[in-house]
Amino acid sequence: MAQDDVLIITGASTGIGAATARAAAAAGYRLVLAARSADKLTALAEELGGEARAIAVPTDVTSWEDNEALVQAALDAFGRIDAIFANAGFGASRGWLEETPEHWRDMVLTNVLGAAYTVRAAIPALKESRGHVFLTGSVAGRRPLTGSLYSATKHAVHAMGEAIRSDLNDTGVRTTIIAPGMVETPFFTDKPSIEALQPEDVAAAVMYAISQPRRVDVNEVLLRPTAQPG
Repeated sequence: MAQDDVLIITGASTGIGAATARAAAAAGYRLVLAARSADKLTALAEELGGEARAIAVPTDVTSWEDNEALVQAALDAFGRIDAIFANAGFGASRGWLEETPEHWRDMVLTNVLGAAYTVRAAIPALKESRGHVFLTGSVAGRRPLTGSLYSATKHAVHAMGEAIRSDLNDTGVRTTIIAPGMVETPFFTDKPSIEALQPEDVAAAVMYAISQPRRVDVNEVLLRPTAQPG
């Protein structure tokens, strides 16, 4: 990594996104933080150094126009984009009758289309920098979970990562899927019954992949809590 490289993170206001922002800031990155929660984003940007080091861009990733504006804000502020972490997403209760159709729709649009939009908007700038695409997958994207449409969205993200990797194969852009198991974040309404991963553990996986020599493309990092049975 070159000092002052620029990283965009969606879903940056809490959990994995916020932990990754802190880890990247400590490593010398300039940050563009995106989420729907403007107050939390602004506070995190201030914590990480203010406008010279981190900017907050309220973003709905399901809006193509918002993704275009996010990328433009990064270019206006810092002049380049070296990596993007399409991390925004949320889950749903298991069981095909357990959530409203509206919740399902919002989840699929955010987890799948939102990630695709974010990457699409950033690709021209990433080609210029020979940058890095990160996507938040999941252990649930490696095996179907009973009654889980969320699992299906993460299977789509894993397929998306490989589709992007092969599409950008001759450009120098690297692609990594970060696939955690259970993480203790606001994503879960109930406290995990096992010792779950911490958001900082997942952030460390991002920093590992991004810090490899340019000849190395870590395509997937799958990490589970030691006690997770599946």
